[in-house]
Amino acid sequence: MPDTQTDTPAAADASLGRLHDGFRALRDALSSEIVGQAALVDRLLIALLADGHLLVEGAPGLAKTTAIRALAARLEADFSRVQFTPDLLPADLTGTEIWRPQEGRFEFVPGPIFHPILLADEINRAPAKVQSALLEAMGERQVTVGRHTYALPALFLVMATQNPIEQEGTFPLPEAQLDRFLMHVRIGYPDSDAEAEILRLARDRARDALGTPPPMPARMPLEDVFAARKAVLSLHMAPALERYLIEIVLASRDASRYDPALGRRIAWGASPRGSIALERCARARAWLAGRDFVTPDDVRSVAPDVLRHRVLPSYEATAEGWDGDRLVAELLARVPAP
Repeated sequence: MPDTQTDTPAAADASLGRLHDGFRALRDALSSEIVGQAALVDRLLIALLADGHLLVEGAPGLAKTTAIRALAARLEADFSRVQFTPDLLPADLTGTEIWRPQEGRFEFVPGPIFHPILLADEINRAPAKVQSALLEAMGERQVTVGRHTYALPALFLVMATQNPIEQEGTFPLPEAQLDRFLMHVRIGYPDSDAEAEILRLARDRARDALGTPPPMPARMPLEDVFAARKAVLSLHMAPALERYLIEIVLASRDASRYDPALGRRIAWGASPRGSIALERCARARAWLAGRDFVTPDDVRSVAPDVLRHRVLPSYEATAEGWDGDRLVAELLARVPAP
């Protein structure tokens, strides 16, 4: 009879190694397609592992749509894209009940929100009632239409985009709704080397479109995603590091303990949801790096994206040019690391 106590750890290590290899290959494949946006690729994978949603802000043409499409193409999950516009209705997103006279009953026709991976393109161009329909689904993982409630897929990842220019006719997301996003990621233009690589990649794609289509990429089973999420939650986090993470969030609520002037500049700090998001993202970053423990660098690396939309400047600070990025940077500079 085999010694299960001996075999089980070895089998677990092999399984964990296979998961790491799979996510490493996934990151390499995305990086080869999404040139010049390494931070966006990392944040997408962190959101996937931390079971959260992304709000990505960047100018047009920075591969935001391409990134989420590329991720969906490499997972065994369906993808849907919704272009948010001022005339969009909640039913266009969630679905609606249609009367079937032959059967004498209503039949629910699911909307695009029931896809495992959803791109909400230019979310701030839709009115508040549509935004609320999406954000409720993100928080509750279910949709209620009429008298019935419908569960969303086990894997449900939303990437919403915002355009920082052309703000006329937009409906900015309220701060309380922004809190539903695991991270708010801001991306910029690529450098000159990346721009040259983008040109080469665009030429290659144009040639491929005129010839034989390239083979479909290998797709990661969703079971591997769920197993990786479980492994992320099993990583070791030292009590001192957990206290450091909590102290960053507490300082966002009462920064006057470190600097009275900074305390006056913060109108509202991060909620407990911010603490949870910071821990989950730090764990995911450590796991992607191949470590079985979390470091202070993991916390500091993800803190700006996790907290920039959760730490709100006061009116006076806004008038002085302060924003969430600057406030989070000041907090990280003042809270001592373990």
